[in-house]
Formats: sequence, structure tokens, C-alpha cells
Amino acid sequence: MAEPKPEFWYGLPYGYLSLDLRPTPEGIQETARQITLLPPEHRDRADQAFRLYAAVLTMLRKREVMGCALGMHPDDSGDPTLSVLTISTVSTSGTNPNAVLMQLLGGESTGSGVADGIVPVEIPVGTGYIWETVRRTPSPAAPPEGEEGDEESREGTVWQGTVAIPRPGGASIVMLQLVTPAVELSQDYRGVLLGVARTVSFTDPAEEATAHGSSGTSPASDAAERSPFG
Repeated sequence: MAEPKPEFWYGLPYGYLSLDLRPTPEGIQETARQITLLPPEHRDRADQAFRLYAAVLTMLRKREVMGCALGMHPDDSGDPTLSVLTISTVSTSGTNPNAVLMQLLGGESTGSGVADGIVPVEIPVGTGYIWETVRRTPSPAAPPEGEEGDEESREGTVWQGTVAIPRPGGASIVMLQLVTPAVELSQDYRGVLLGVARTVSFTDPAEEATAHGSSGTSPASDAAERSPFG
């Protein structure tokens, strides 16, 4: 069955791996089979990660997330830092797009951030709106239910950046969100988030490549010039 044509396109920065949000039943069964073949000392950890993946898939589907990517990058000390990038849309059909946008901004723009509020940013497809929060959230490394542990250790602090991009015609709003526990690197991750926002396009790249081909311009060189990631 042919995949439906995307409503928009975007680029991923270096160090991010897309999460398969629609795995086939055969793929899931094969992964489960491979886990059973692992040595006992690794099997439990792999099974926990597999169950977490299944839970995350269910949550993302309920929220109609269209894309999700996991990032791993070294910090100043060379230690790995993790982040999660999600891409979704909010429908505005039959409603006032500005009202929906303001409701989103008003409901999310709490906490510390750039000027403690919403900042408009100019990107190739028009005007987007960025806001940031620093908040407490349950930690994935928290002790399982029933086991003892410090309540403080069950939570962690994360930086969350969001960019909202209204689609032309007011059909929907594209939402880009980046979350990381590396709060001290928020300025760097803000740059990553804005970089992704600058790659968003409502025009099929294949059609752009065809147009460039007919005009004699090299699509590869033009894409490299426009890419914020080099």
C-alpha cells in the first residue's frame, strides 16, 4: 500500500536517529525473538528497553505525533547527552488559526525561557513562534514501583523547546518540540531546534529537484547552501 503524501517535509540534524512509529507486526515479533536469544545478563535490560519502546509508541500515536528522533551528542566533557525531537501537527480546520495558536502558546509558555515568553522567529516558510520551559518530569531511571528509593531521584529536570509554524492557508500548525535533560546546554539545543525549523518545507523536495534540474542548477549544491546543518 502506497504511503500517503506528507503534508510537510523537514531535515534531521547530525546525531539523530528516527524512531519507527509504525513497525510491522513481523518486525516486532522478530525483535522479540532476538531478545530471547540474548545472554541472560543482557536479556532483562533489552526487554525493559523493548517494553519502553512499545509504551512510547502507544503514547506518541495517541498524540498523533508524525515523527520522533532520538539524539545523542557529546558534552564539553565528552560524556553523551540525550535528547528527543518530536514533530506533530495541530488541526485548525473550521476554527480560527490565530485563536488555536494563542491557546497553544498560552497553555505551554510557562517557566523560564527567552524573555520568559514567546518569541517570533523568521524562517524560510514564514513566521514561527518559539518558547521554552524548564520543568520537572518523571525520570526514566526512577526505581520501579514497589522498590525503595528517594522521591527526589524519581524526578529529573529537563529543558523543553517548542516551535509552532502555521501552515499556509491555516489548515494546521506544525509543532516541533525538543526535550533534553542537559539543561546547561539549552542554548545549543535551542540552536538545533531552530535549525530543524529552518528546514521545514511545504513543497515536495522531489518537485524542487525537478525544477532545479530543468533550470540547470544543482539540487545538491543548493540544498547544502540552504541547510543549517552543513
